[in-house]
Amino acid sequence: MAMALHDPRDGYYARHHPLGRTGDFITAPEVSQIFGELIGLWCADLWQRIGRPDPVILAELGPGRGTLMADLLRAAASVPAFRRALRLYLVEASSVLRAEQRHRLAAVEPLFVDGVEALPQGPLLLVANEFLDALPIRQLARGQSAWAERLVGLDAQGRFAFVEGPESPALSLLVPTSLRGLPPGTIVEICPAATALAGALGERFASSPGAALLIDYGYFPSRPGPTLSALRYHEPVGLLDDPGTADLSAHVDFAAVAGAVIAAGTAVWGPVPQGRFLAALGAETRLAALSARVGPEQRGLLESGLRRLIDPAEMGTLFKALAVTSPGLPAPAGFAEAESSGGE
Repeated sequence: MAMALHDPRDGYYARHHPLGRTGDFITAPEVSQIFGELIGLWCADLWQRIGRPDPVILAELGPGRGTLMADLLRAAASVPAFRRALRLYLVEASSVLRAEQRHRLAAVEPLFVDGVEALPQGPLLLVANEFLDALPIRQLARGQSAWAERLVGLDAQGRFAFVEGPESPALSLLVPTSLRGLPPGTIVEICPAATALAGALGERFASSPGAALLIDYGYFPSRPGPTLSALRYHEPVGLLDDPGTADLSAHVDFAAVAGAVIAAGTAVWGPVPQGRFLAALGAETRLAALSARVGPEQRGLLESGLRRLIDPAEMGTLFKALAVTSPGLPAPAGFAEAESSGGE
């Protein structure tokens, strides 16, 4: 999965412009400007909660075309001191997308790094929208006596095919405890990269002020079943058909992410459904303000875009928001006190 997505010559992100109606998928910032604007105000609020540090690092993981960040910064301008304090860092592996981000966000002179570990020390506000789902997963299958890993091999005709490795009792240690006793044939997905990232953020926020907002599609609590999928031009295709030409992603196990944060001694909030999160931030109020300035056609587009983000039948429930904060901070905007999962 990592090779198919990120090989520097033949990987999907090295050769494709994936976003938008002419690409392979569309993300929330492309659906409605309200999404990024509300996140900008969320960040401004967190900046005030952590003592208004100047400077403060603002980082985005997988910034796409820079749309979310452009909307975020426009909203941040309503809090001038926050806007002046920002130092923007973008974590992006695709040279194609880096070029567009550099162009769209030229006014703020973003700096690019290859990973979270390369971000400078200091107060940090981090945003990641639909980033975790693209991190490489492993699939484990319950055999007759132990677990085995699903691997990619060749069939009799020399074509790529899924095969199962040998059963090993040690593999059960990689399976969430609640799922280890499931019957033969069960498939469980794990994402070591996601839990490693969560742990790194937890360790950072345990000793340095800041917060992270992670939004993605996924499930909570942990559950079995394969979710890995491939998309090309917004349509599902075979997972092993022409690797490097389709987007690969899998649903996020938010319980595993939260567990890694808590193990590092930091507070985690949620996850909460995206629709509820955006509504709590004032999505309807922002829609009304924007609609008052435009004609009927544009108003209809604004309304349909927001509905898509918050409707439970579309992105409102499958997509979830999870926040990570330094210990001792009150509940971030959009999260209730009862939704804290640790870090005190």
